[in-house]
Amino acid sequence: MAILGVEGFSALPKHCLTLCYVFFIIAVVINAIRDAAGKQRAKFIPIPMAMAIPFYVGTYFAIDMCVGSFILFVWQKINKKKADAFGPAVASGLICGDGIWTLPSSILALAGVNPPICMKFLSRTANAKG
Repeated sequence: MAILGVEGFSALPKHCLTLCYVFFIIAVVINAIRDAAGKQRAKFIPIPMAMAIPFYVGTYFAIDMCVGSFILFVWQKINKKKADAFGPAVASGLICGDGIWTLPSSILALAGVNPPICMKFLSRTANAKG
């Protein structure tokens, strides 16, 4: 977004704006169909905004939501009463915990700190040089 703000639309790939227009129109049409379908059929039509969120915030959020939804599904099968009572609190805590790590992660990235998880497998001589 910062590059787009500084350099303008010329910084985008070749057909990016055309795709944005097409998908915007598709989202409006899907919402119109969903509104016209009635409650019984509308529950089978996906909400375009919900499908767009992972593209905006990144894939890690989509994976977290998928795993969290699966855990909630299993929890509801085991104990529906507790899952309904504590599910939103647990989800809020997990989302907040992920957001809290964003600030230290950004500071470390700006400082140029490399995480210790990244590994290279080198020969003994190449490792001694590095």
